[in-house]
Amino acid sequence: MSTTPTPPPPPFSTTNLPTRHHNTTLRWTPQHPPSPAKIYTTTTATNTPASITVHQNYDNTLLNLLKQRKTEDAWVAYTQSPHLPNPTCLSRLVCQLSYQNTPHALSRAQSIIQRLRRERQLHRLDSNSLGLLAVAAAKSGDTLYANSILKSMLKSGYLPHVKAWSAVVSRLAAAGDDGPKEAVKLFSQVTRTIRRFNEPQMVVDSVPDTAAYNAVLNACANLGWTDKFCQLFDEMSENNCEPDVLTYNVMIKLCARVERKDLFVFVLERILEKEIPLCITTLQSLVASYIGFGELETAENIVQAMREGRKDLCKILRDSSLEGFEGSGNGNSFGVFEKLLPNVNYGSEYEPPLLPKVFTPNTRMYTTLMKGYMKAGRIKDTVRMLEAMRNQEDTSSRPDHVSYTTVVSALVNVGSMEKARQVLNEMRNSGVQANRITYNILLKGYCQQLQLDNAKEIIKEMISVGIEPDAVSYNTLIDGCILIDDCAGALVLFNEMRARGIAPTKVSYTTLMKAFSVSGQPKLAQDVFNEMEKDPRVKVDLVAWNMLVEAYSRLGMLDLAKETVEKMKRKGVYPDVATYGSLANCIALARKPGDALLLWNEIKERCGLIDDETKVSKPASNVPVLKPDEGLLDTLADICVRAAFFKKALEIVAFMEELGISPNKTKYTRIYVEMHSRMFTSKHASRARQDRRIERKRAAEAFKFWLGLPNSYYGSEWRLEGEGGEEDEYAI
Repeated sequence: MSTTPTPPPPPFSTTNLPTRHHNTTLRWTPQHPPSPAKIYTTTTATNTPASITVHQNYDNTLLNLLKQRKTEDAWVAYTQSPHLPNPTCLSRLVCQLSYQNTPHALSRAQSIIQRLRRERQLHRLDSNSLGLLAVAAAKSGDTLYANSILKSMLKSGYLPHVKAWSAVVSRLAAAGDDGPKEAVKLFSQVTRTIRRFNEPQMVVDSVPDTAAYNAVLNACANLGWTDKFCQLFDEMSENNCEPDVLTYNVMIKLCARVERKDLFVFVLERILEKEIPLCITTLQSLVASYIGFGELETAENIVQAMREGRKDLCKILRDSSLEGFEGSGNGNSFGVFEKLLPNVNYGSEYEPPLLPKVFTPNTRMYTTLMKGYMKAGRIKDTVRMLEAMRNQEDTSSRPDHVSYTTVVSALVNVGSMEKARQVLNEMRNSGVQANRITYNILLKGYCQQLQLDNAKEIIKEMISVGIEPDAVSYNTLIDGCILIDDCAGALVLFNEMRARGIAPTKVSYTTLMKAFSVSGQPKLAQDVFNEMEKDPRVKVDLVAWNMLVEAYSRLGMLDLAKETVEKMKRKGVYPDVATYGSLANCIALARKPGDALLLWNEIKERCGLIDDETKVSKPASNVPVLKPDEGLLDTLADICVRAAFFKKALEIVAFMEELGISPNKTKYTRIYVEMHSRMFTSKHASRARQDRRIERKRAAEAFKFWLGLPNSYYGSEWRLEGEGGEEDEYAI
């Protein structure tokens, strides 16, 4: 039985854009569809001696092709086999396809896995083939699939080789979203499985090594998990793993992540004390970390000391760092760092160690400093650094593609596109090949300046020099179309990207949703969101949810906006300031102030406030604390003032002042005068109605007092300008 490939989904149509009632739908397709070759399923017929001989002949042919490394021919033979090949052939075929490390080969290997799962024959593959497939998937960027392969192996009793599972942990640690957390989970799952075996020899190939620990420690550093980092660091000695220089480089990252720049020097000293071979990467990490904290002068001191051939770098850093050393008073994390870095407690008589040799700044070091100048807005210094590097006698200090790209980025940031193109030309003349990142930066610059024609020329130039555009290229162009209100163009680019076999990223989906949102087409934004949910390669995140809420909010579709917020909560995604801001704007547009009161109550709960305003209550531990911004609180206050909810308006403006935000009294005064100056002036209201107004009148008087308008607290009367002679009618 043969299978035909699924036809690609029809692209979005741009007909009738930007009409709101477009019925186009999105469909997700795999980035690399399975090969259309014939694949036969196993038969249930009785195996006769003749059929067994035929099967053996097919298997022998397939195995011989695999031994000769003729993987393409072996794949064809596999697809034409009338039966499922033996375990040796299957395992070897998956291994060789994984070794090819191409998208097409990976797709073929995945199709074998799918077939075996469907026929409940996955046990035919050995541990090495599954491990190699997981590594290949991780290298291709499909970390979710790689993680699922390893978890399936563990559930089935397989133990992957340490080189395989640690490679996946490493990729997960550097991935976005929940990648670092998944890396820690996978590491824990593997090590728990290993501990269940009583015979160490049985798991010797799977026991974590230093590289595996470095991978999971990197995940902890990215998450800022100091306690977990310390626990795993202590476990290294239990598994006979000694920390190396990479371990301490990751520790520098951890210190940066938890904002302990004062500890950088102690990490360097610890490396020298333990006589771990120091590499230039450690020094480069220090320079990058100081720049990350805005300590450009300290970074310059490091580079200058290296240029002068000095070895007393630890003393230089101590002199510049100990002023800000926070000691044991820095919260709970300090105890962790005392264990990791016992040298923080050395006395004043301690003599900092010297570097074992002189280290000369290289291209990467200079480029890192150049990025610091760019970050500080020192564009001239960035360009001068490039010129200085070009004149270096030492070839290891000459500018590379990263150096040139940094200067291009600095010029693009200030809108100097012509000079950026000149740097690109100089780059070519120097024999340095620009890469995709260089072109993508130029692309972004032209799009930001609304020069879409020049941006499209950059795409053509990329292709002409053999550089294929990627998802970032198309995302940038799509965003450029949004800036010029070209929703149809954004749609065309999205479909073109998929037609070229480029898998959309989260940014691709959310950028397209933004296009439909700003053009007033929430239905199409919802369609894109639904397609994003179906795509296993991406994870719907808070940005996507917010974009969908924004799409409905722009048109005042309050019920759908609220329904979307409730859905995201059920999915475990908690609204942030942007979510509440869109919802508040929607409430204002829909003119439903009662919903503003409900929203304010929810915000108070998320902020840790309770109604009596005399106590503070923390929100549930699993709900992140919210810190509203000026835009959100101002919108809510505006709604309350217009609706004459003065008590709530006072609550909101008081909270704004607590946060250091100055409420716009001028605006609120204008609203009050325009809308509420004739409040409570009816002389014919019933006594019951007048009694109900008492609380509102008190709140109104308090609000006028806050605004500085004449009110009962001052015992004065007031009148509107131009209403002379009628002040008694308007007196309160």
